[in-house]
Amino acid sequence: MFLGGLTRDSDFLKLWSGQAISKIGSTVTSVGLPLTAVSLLGATPLQMGFLSGATGAGVLVFGLFAGAWADRLRRRPILIATDLARACLLGSIPLAAALHRLGMTHLYVVATLAGVLTVLFDVSYQAYVPSLVDRENLVEANSKLALTESIADVTGPGLTGLLVKLITAPMAILLDALSFLGSAISVWMIRKPEPTPEPSQTPDIGREIAEGLKASWQNPVLRALLQRSAFAAFFLNFIGGLYFLFAVRELHLSALLLGIIISVGGASNLLGALLAERLLHRLGPGRTLIGAAWMIAAAMVMVPLAHGGVALAAGFLIAGQLGDMAWPIFNIGETSLRPAVTPDRLLGRVSSAGHLLFWGALPLGALAGGAIADAVGIRTTMLAGTVGYLLCTVWFTFSPIRRLRKLPAHVA
Repeated sequence: MFLGGLTRDSDFLKLWSGQAISKIGSTVTSVGLPLTAVSLLGATPLQMGFLSGATGAGVLVFGLFAGAWADRLRRRPILIATDLARACLLGSIPLAAALHRLGMTHLYVVATLAGVLTVLFDVSYQAYVPSLVDRENLVEANSKLALTESIADVTGPGLTGLLVKLITAPMAILLDALSFLGSAISVWMIRKPEPTPEPSQTPDIGREIAEGLKASWQNPVLRALLQRSAFAAFFLNFIGGLYFLFAVRELHLSALLLGIIISVGGASNLLGALLAERLLHRLGPGRTLIGAAWMIAAAMVMVPLAHGGVALAAGFLIAGQLGDMAWPIFNIGETSLRPAVTPDRLLGRVSSAGHLLFWGALPLGALAGGAIADAVGIRTTMLAGTVGYLLCTVWFTFSPIRRLRKLPAHVA
């Protein structure tokens, strides 16, 4: 998988290297932003819920428009523009901190706008990759891209913990801003001509959005993926929105130790990325996706059970991080399956529908989790989220996904 045919494709290598640079930077922010809120600004559980949900809030308003624009316009310029915009946005955090003007409102705004830009980037990115590589190389391409994301998950959190200790969390986020500049340059260097988007059959963007939603809902495979995305995201953020607060305030873990623990998840994630292509070919997308969903569920249980001294509590969190192996397996399967059952002209809009439900459900879960945690405690709230995700996984197991033994023939 690692030394497949795409390692000789110079344009794919540019995309791949740019993604690797930005992903390492993004893992710094994914840890540094909540640590900034907890350690520097003294955020409450409800404020952490708002911060975790802010990323998805913009998606609720903007998500479907992103898909329609990605189908109307060339995708490579969108990728470059969103990278540059995110660089400026994240660069404002260390600047505000240096001027002693940083507050929770600033973090909410940055998280919200970064979420809007990220969904536009991701939708365009997923629609761009099939035009950059041949269809028979799509699984390999998605596996390689997921592999670098996993490598970033290994190196980023430990690096973040060290950077937070040495130069503070806001300054660590500056690395992410610089990484987006590197990504923009790499994408700009790609020379393969991008196909001209098919002319829209209607100038009404509302009808285009409706067409994408209709296609997503009428196809039983796409509908199962959409429903799973929505419910999984909602319950996952009962834990995700409170994870750093739980680890720092209730388990008394340091930023450095927490970074090391999350790096274990990154190593597990890397193993999953290495295995994903082989599993998809051997087991088929149905069994692979369902198995990955159950592995995620098993790992989630470990987090709210964490207790005791620092060593024991860290052991529970490490056990939970081992389940991160399933995330790239699921994501590679999903991003390879979706283009196979979606016409090219609808791919941006269908991808954005999935992003809308996943990222749109995140703020709802974060806000619900934060409010419940204020009332009944963080651990109880995390347990409730785990039960909800388990029920969601039971439903997904009996969805039409289970019958898929191989990727369907591509719908032109």
